[in-house]
Amino acid sequence: MNVSGSWERAARGAMLLGADGQLRQTIFGEMSALAASTGAINLGQGFPDEDGPIEVLDAARRAITDGINQYPPALGMPVLREAIARHQQRFYGVRIDPDRQVLVTAGATEALAATIMALTVEGDEVVTLEPFYDAYGAMIAYGKATHVTVPLRAPHFQPDHDDLRTAITDRTRLILINSPHNPTGAVLPRDTLELIVELAHAHDAIIVADEVYEHLTFGVEHVPLSSLPGAFERTVTISSGGKTFSVTGWKIGWIVAPEPLIQATLAVKQYLTYVNGAPFQPAIAVGLGLPDEFFRSVASTLERKCAILSAGLTQAGFTVSAPHAGYFVIADAAALGVTDAAEFCRALPALAGVAAVPVSAFVHPDRRDGFETLLRFAFCKKVELLERAASQLAGLTLA
Repeated sequence: MNVSGSWERAARGAMLLGADGQLRQTIFGEMSALAASTGAINLGQGFPDEDGPIEVLDAARRAITDGINQYPPALGMPVLREAIARHQQRFYGVRIDPDRQVLVTAGATEALAATIMALTVEGDEVVTLEPFYDAYGAMIAYGKATHVTVPLRAPHFQPDHDDLRTAITDRTRLILINSPHNPTGAVLPRDTLELIVELAHAHDAIIVADEVYEHLTFGVEHVPLSSLPGAFERTVTISSGGKTFSVTGWKIGWIVAPEPLIQATLAVKQYLTYVNGAPFQPAIAVGLGLPDEFFRSVASTLERKCAILSAGLTQAGFTVSAPHAGYFVIADAAALGVTDAAEFCRALPALAGVAAVPVSAFVHPDRRDGFETLLRFAFCKKVELLERAASQLAGLTLA
């Protein structure tokens, strides 16, 4: 049976559909399966292996016991929407109306999907940075929009301003900016963000700011795009509780935007999941109200973990690009004689007992020059696991 349909566009956009029409599994699935079959330490997939703060976990348990187990309101539970509004004011000085400018979603992924589907039509252009989170490509292609990218080059992974000016035109509908950035860990500086706002106004584009790693920065300031002058009225800000509170399986995300953009996105979102995660919503609200020390400590702990893994990678001969945020570190294997990171990743579990993913998986096939030898390692794991991985990597030898 020929199973055709719009899934083909999504798969092609995510770079999973070969020229022969065969659907491949994601590199994350492939590397995770390889890690499981070989007993290797899985540093390929970006999920923590430790639970989040006890206050948040206890709040979820209480909510279940208290009967908060049915459909929440379409916009999300008031307790969470109000917590999100307080959070934006507390950390960024951005005042929002929790009843009109906040929408709770099934994680940031649904927020992105609903936003792209709601705000684009066939032929629109969506500009992203490249490397890009693979779901961007799938969602843009699914909506029949055109994906335009701006490259981020090693070792600093910052976009060239002239490249931004070239990419963003009157054909641009959405400027989708991920900062802090996955997979590179780059944080865009204020002058780059200000240029993006300027270009959005000049070309009447909408900014979509994916800020899920907003609290996980290392010695640099995260500046929300919506906090810049002239930005809020044309910005959709997307975040979630999964990364900050180490509860990625709960899938509680949110959108902050002007009411017309919220309503347009809700028109699509309500026919995706409708609503989700009732008992987890008040729990994430508790998390957003935790003291400043929690937010400082979660970032500093990740920074220390990054240092442990980076030391092992450096000792093994990799050239490491120090991230400024997030869960991941980029390591260049060129000095080891590697020319194809994807093939090297398939061999690494046997060579060092560690799994990673190639950065080329986040780059279109025709734009991989400069990315062929780069690997992404996740350091959002227990310290003892990272120490073991670092030791194994440090002892890496290539025939």
